Amino acid sequence: MEYPKSARLLEENKRFIPGGVVSVNRGTQPEIAFARGQGAYIWDEDGNRYIDYHAAFAPHFLGHNDPHVSEAVARCLQDHSSLFGSGTTRAEGRLAELICSNIPFVDSIQILNTGSEATYQAMRLARALTQRDHVIVMQGGYNGWHNDVACNLMTPLESLGPRVSPGEYPFRPISAGIPEAHQSLVHAVNFNDLDSVEWVCQKYPTACVITEPILQNIGIVHPLPGYLEGLRALADRFGFLLILDEVKTGFRHALGGYASIAGVTPDLVVYGKAVANGYPIAILGGRKELMDAFVDPNPAKRVLLAGTYNAHPVPTAAAIATIERLLDPSVYEHVEALGQRMQTGLETIFGGQVRVGRQGSAFCPYFMDHLPVDWHDLAQHHDSQLDQLLRQQMIRQGIYTFPLPMKQWSISAAHTEQDIDDTLAAFSHSLESVSVAAR
Repeated sequence: MEYPKSARLLEENKRFIPGGVVSVNRGTQPEIAFARGQGAYIWDEDGNRYIDYHAAFAPHFLGHNDPHVSEAVARCLQDHSSLFGSGTTRAEGRLAELICSNIPFVDSIQILNTGSEATYQAMRLARALTQRDHVIVMQGGYNGWHNDVACNLMTPLESLGPRVSPGEYPFRPISAGIPEAHQSLVHAVNFNDLDSVEWVCQKYPTACVITEPILQNIGIVHPLPGYLEGLRALADRFGFLLILDEVKTGFRHALGGYASIAGVTPDLVVYGKAVANGYPIAILGGRKELMDAFVDPNPAKRVLLAGTYNAHPVPTAAAIATIERLLDPSVYEHVEALGQRMQTGLETIFGGQVRVGRQGSAFCPYFMDHLPVDWHDLAQHHDSQLDQLLRQQMIRQGIYTFPLPMKQWSISAAHTEQDIDDTLAAFSHSLESVSVAAR
């Protein structure tokens, strides 16, 4: 494929936008600018069509421009729904009711704009409620852009050091400008390592552990049996709050998120992405007695939560419509069948060369002889170079995934069996091309 119009647009945008893109992690190779999307497909500025498995970092669970969601947004605009910034609205109440009535461990929510805002508020709430400052994050996890969590995402092992357990890893920022005072309060441990969580809690007054229940920013790294239950037990023992970051797992894997599948009850939970099928919204939820700290009559205990665009009518309408669709169990049955079809096909094509991490509609092929359990395992054993070469070759075949190793592939409800079969054929051809190039 050729991308002359994409390249020209990027250069034009660089005149006014640093790097030419408004979220710098969108700058990739090849540099493709997309123009439109519909269902399971996206088209670039040059008219090339792709079967989309990136899904804008995974929010498009129903597919691009799902008719039911688009109609709800259109009605919202036609009804002259507006942002009032004063008082409550019928729509935000309806969205809150839908979420709380379908997720048994959530009986109160707040509505925000992004996952990063929601994790920020969850951690602030945890610190206020526990009167402690220290937090535990997962090496290889991603919980947003703010100072307390912008660290230890895909740290090279030469910087991170060898595996330690029990113990913690150095704070490795993924951004300049994070004060050392913040860094001293954040403790990174490996996922699936309960001993290290306990070790940190014994050394520091810990306000919360925040983790994705599945590490989905490095593919699909599942919790080992008993891990999430172990975090729940440690939270009860040491008095910290367990925050599950379900921005990527929530609503994509089940209406109640992965916690409902695992049978584990968090103290606080964060949702985003798939909750509104591509529209900007995030949810922070939990038990009412915890969430009521946002309206505590004692100013010294009240936690500030404010946002001009919180529960904006357009994304709120989109979220209501999305959840209405997800109340139909056939949506999850469909994507599970497609996910299984993809996994079986990949295992047939690659043989023993690959292990497929998968949860429902989300999957990631790992070029190693076992499924990874944490970041150290993945960084030591996965063939990242082959992964990246294969992704770039797939894009040339008209299959779009984010062209960085270990990034999640996302199937949507708009994909068909034919899309999966066409993708598997492209995988087979791409593997052959990459193998020939390697020789």
